[in-house]
Formats: sequence, structure tokens, C-alpha cells
Amino acid sequence: MTLTDLNQKLLLAIQASIKAGHAIMQIYDSVDFGTELKQDNSPLTLADLESNKVIMSYLEKTNIPIISEENKNLDYDQRKNWDFCWMVDPLDGTKEFIKRNGEFTVNIALINKGVPVLGVIYVPVSGELFYANEELNEAYKVVVNHETESYEKLLGPNNQIRQKNRENSTIIKVVGSRSHMNTETELFIKRIKEKGKDVEIVSKGSSLKFCLVAEGKADIYPRVAPTMEWDTAAGHAICSAMGLKVTNWETGEDLVYNKENLLNPFFLVK
Repeated sequence: MTLTDLNQKLLLAIQASIKAGHAIMQIYDSVDFGTELKQDNSPLTLADLESNKVIMSYLEKTNIPIISEENKNLDYDQRKNWDFCWMVDPLDGTKEFIKRNGEFTVNIALINKGVPVLGVIYVPVSGELFYANEELNEAYKVVVNHETESYEKLLGPNNQIRQKNRENSTIIKVVGSRSHMNTETELFIKRIKEKGKDVEIVSKGSSLKFCLVAEGKADIYPRVAPTMEWDTAAGHAICSAMGLKVTNWETGEDLVYNKENLLNPFFLVK
């Protein structure tokens, strides 16, 4: 796929994410979210479903197969030979949505033979848009102007993320939960402290954790808890474009996508 083709797909994904964000906000500002529980006891709201409908209406135009959290996804026998596929989380951070803390996102990524080659993360409450195209080796951030919505203007060199230089800092900022931490993460932090570094915990909901590292607002994101491919693909693309790695916790190899089991291994972003 050429740079022009990728940019066209990126622009379409940006449009889809912003329009989906509009649908989410209409429900967010209402009284009743229409919340129910899925089979795994995770929450599902009307906003998840409406966002998914909007995104599907855009991405189906590309004739590229789509894997979405809210779709009935095909068996691996039907997926394994795909060169390209979309990976979609129409509302990442449903629990944050229900809490009304604004830390939820729309995630769209394009996967090529297991590798995320473009990613879009849109934050409906703030209008922040993060995006990346692997061919450009840069990630970008812009705040969407809902009055004009000239999507082409969102693509531009002036929107490049400028990562803060933290090489000489004695404080290592680790993405994690301030309220509870599992044993593996606590041990990971302990090992950092044993190297003479102070640790500060920074916390965000949803795929915004990836954005913290991409922007240099955090140094490392250890994830020793379950996630699905649609939770991480867009953030992975954005971090990769910033020269960061998203690697399997045990093997150190890059995460791959469109696996037989769409559950991710534990991972590290740095």
C-alpha cells in the first residue's frame, strides 16, 4: 500500500472516529446510557453500539475486513490469510464513560500482516485527536475544531508530537493505577527503585495510557492485566511512530495482531 493509499485510509479513519465521537457525546450528555453487561461481565452501553455503527459505515467502504469489539468476529480459519484488516474499539474505556470522567476514546487501527501501520485515537470529550502513519515515522496530535471540521487540515506537519526529553531525569514516570496495583507491577516498580530511580505513578483511562508515553508524559507503561487487540492496536501504531516499542512482557518481541486468540499477552510500552 502506497503512502497516498495509507493517507487516504488514515483520513477515513479520522472522519469515522470523529463522527463516532459525536454519536457517543449525544448519549454521554443524556440521562440514561442504557448499560448492560456482556458475557464477560464487562459493561456495554448504547454509546458502544452507536459508535460501532458509525465506524462500520465508513470503514466498510474500503472493502478491508474489520475486527471490532462489538462485531461478531470471524473464526481464525477465515481471518488468517488476511493481508490487511481494520482493528476497532468503538468506545475504549466504557467504565470511564459510565463514571463520566472523560477518559474514554475511539480507537481505529489498520493492520498489515500482524503489524499496526496506522492508528487513530480520538477523545470525544476534549476533542484531542492522536494519529500516526508508519510511512511517515511521526505521530501527531491536534484538537478538533467542531465548527469547521475540515478533515484534510488535520493532517499536517505542524501537528507533530514533540516528545519531552526525559533522559537525564531521576524520576521514572510509570503508567499505572494509583488506587490498586497487582503484584507483578509492584515488583517491576521495585526493580526500578533498586536502580536508584524515584518512581512517580501517572494514570489515565483507556488507550490514553499509550498517549502518555507517546507524548513523553510517562516513561514506561507495564501492562500485566488482560487486554484485547482492539484495546492496543491504535496506541501501538502511535507509539511505534514515535520510536517506542510495544513488546510481549515475557519474550520481548513486538505484539502482533489478528492472532487466533485476540487476547493480548501482557506487555510493556517504552
